[in-house]
Amino acid sequence: MRVMLRARFDTQVANKAIKNGALQKIMQSMTEQLKPEATYFGPSEGERSCTFVFDMKDSSQLVVISEPLLEELGAKVEIQPVMNADDLQKGLAAAR
Repeated sequence: MRVMLRARFDTQVANKAIKNGALQKIMQSMTEQLKPEATYFGPSEGERSCTFVFDMKDSSQLVVISEPLLEELGAKVEIQPVMNADDLQKGLAAAR
C-alpha cells in the first residue's frame, strides 16, 4: 500500500544529529530501505522535516521505519495511506 511518512524533528536533537553525522546516516538508510517514489525535506511548523512516499508491504514495517526517527531524532512521526491520480481514478471507477 502506498503510504506517506511525515516526520518533524526536535530541533535540539536534530542539531546534534547533524553535527555528529547521524541525521545524514538515518536519511540515507531510510532511502535505501524504503526505496521511496518521492522524498522531500524542508521546514514544517518551525522544525526540520522529511516526507517519504513509498510502498509499505506489511504493517509490521511501522516499527522498523519509525523507531530510528523517534529514538535518534526525537521526531513526531505520521504514516498514512495516500493515492496518486491513477489510484484515485481507479477508486472512483470502482465506486460507480
